Amino acid sequence: MLTLLYFLAMKQRITAFLALRFESFRPAPFPLRLLLFLSSLAWVWCPLGIPIVLGVTDPNWKSIFALGWLYSLFIILARRWGRRFHGQGQILQRYGLVWTRKTLQELGLGWLLGSVLVLLLFGVQGGLGWTQWQGPSAGFGRIVVEGLAVGLGIGFAEELFFRGWFLDELERDYGLRGGLGLSSLVFAIVHFLKPWSEIIRTSPQFPGLFLLGWVLVLAKRSCQGRLGINMGIHGGLVWGYYMVVVGNLTQSLAVVPPWITGIDQNPLAGIMGLFGLGNLIVLFAQKRRHQG
Repeated sequence: MLTLLYFLAMKQRITAFLALRFESFRPAPFPLRLLLFLSSLAWVWCPLGIPIVLGVTDPNWKSIFALGWLYSLFIILARRWGRRFHGQGQILQRYGLVWTRKTLQELGLGWLLGSVLVLLLFGVQGGLGWTQWQGPSAGFGRIVVEGLAVGLGIGFAEELFFRGWFLDELERDYGLRGGLGLSSLVFAIVHFLKPWSEIIRTSPQFPGLFLLGWVLVLAKRSCQGRLGINMGIHGGLVWGYYMVVVGNLTQSLAVVPPWITGIDQNPLAGIMGLFGLGNLIVLFAQKRRHQG
């Protein structure tokens, strides 16, 4: 009986969610739009999302179910938001989510760039004697496939939100430069929503996250606003990291401080990673400049 009542309440909430009249809030500045959008998303996610978080014990499946439900609702809400608030019926295309051959080519190129950057950084550390490479374990093939799935999921979800909806809303109020700086800053801040002790310990990661956000905005703009290359770079970075770190392919020799090689074996969270991301910024900035 309680289960039936719960699902009836869920159905009622989703029905109310789909009937939201965002147009009644027009015009509204960005902070109010952000609050309205996120609170609407949280309102409809909680009835099923909270039981998932509390009831699923396996952390991997908990993340898959909770985030899968969240991003399914996000896509539904974004489409309704575009129609009702901005009067645009194809808002996902405006965000850059277009499935064409060109997009898939850019996805592959971005994946190559992201994964090669990670492997190159680890390779340089090994060549300098800062880390020691180890042979793959018996289950390494499973880790490669898992990393591929995780990279695709994170690349799609985070790019559609941060370089899709969020960047679009920022640019409407603050222009291209404001959108670039603010979206990169918020992208880095969001990844630091953790206990204070962890924030202090991992603080050297912040510049790398900020530069990564910068890279991903420039990459999108260099491809006429398509999200394929962003998703590829982001996913490739995750995949490369997953294979090396989760697959235990390297072991730090503690020859140099972590702020050089990267906090928590994250090569983008050190001086070497900042140098690599800086090169990508120059690359995409020059490509954008050549496009006029």
